[in-house]
Amino acid sequence: MNKTKGIILALISSGTFGLIAFFSIPLLKTGMHAPSILFYRCLISVLLIGAVCLIRKKNLRISPKAAAQLLCLGLLYTLTAMGLLYSYNYISSGVATTIHFLYPVSVSCMMIIFYREKLSRNLLFAAILSLTGVALLCWSDSGFINTTGLLAVLMTVFTYSIYIVWLNGPEIKKLEPETITFYVMLFGGFIFAVFSYSATGIELVPDIPSVFNLIGLALFATVISNLALVAAVKHAGSTITSILGSLEPVVATAVGIFHFGEPFGWNGLCGLLIIIGAVLLVILTSKKKVEIPVS
Repeated sequence: MNKTKGIILALISSGTFGLIAFFSIPLLKTGMHAPSILFYRCLISVLLIGAVCLIRKKNLRISPKAAAQLLCLGLLYTLTAMGLLYSYNYISSGVATTIHFLYPVSVSCMMIIFYREKLSRNLLFAAILSLTGVALLCWSDSGFINTTGLLAVLMTVFTYSIYIVWLNGPEIKKLEPETITFYVMLFGGFIFAVFSYSATGIELVPDIPSVFNLIGLALFATVISNLALVAAVKHAGSTITSILGSLEPVVATAVGIFHFGEPFGWNGLCGLLIIIGAVLLVILTSKKKVEIPVS
């Protein structure tokens, strides 16, 4: 029963993570800039997660060393979120999310480089598969996708991989997941506030639909997805949760096609399936227990 509950929660987590574009793209179309959107996302998320921590009586005290590391994690989070949103201006959200989903392969490569894990044939094969999948996604009937958008989303693969590896550090692992999420969002919101103020200024929310989109982005694609992720790992284990994370690019692609009318041909379909296959291969054959969040 607990495993079934964990599977359902994992599907909820990956499905809601896949809704980032659903709420973000309408905000971008109103003329709001990414820093302001992400500032509001972090602000609302901090308030919601803070309320959850208060209800659950979670201890939010942290050491100065942990605070410094959480600030760095907040910076990595801001770079990842910014890069993903920025890429939506140049390439389709489904393609961007699918390429971003390469992060488990990148995490495994980092574990080899920095923690001297053994390079397996499966990982090498998965890396080749993932590059093939990206190549198919980048080429369509209209030619090669926008290079700026591609570089932006590839940056998110790198920054999010560092974020995940850092989460498994000894100082951070002492903290409860809710505490980590609270401070990452808090520091992320502060960074976005500074960046927004120095660039475009913190923009006012233009209309009522944008208010609902910001609440949806924070509630569904941040708070519910993260809390469901934590519960899914607890009931079903990190491996099953990570495997079911493959629903994220599928949902994002479906939203892009059916809601935003984004083009999607056979190249995109083959690229999507190949990348999901490569990621599943890495997760299933990984020997070191590195917890890989869904997004």
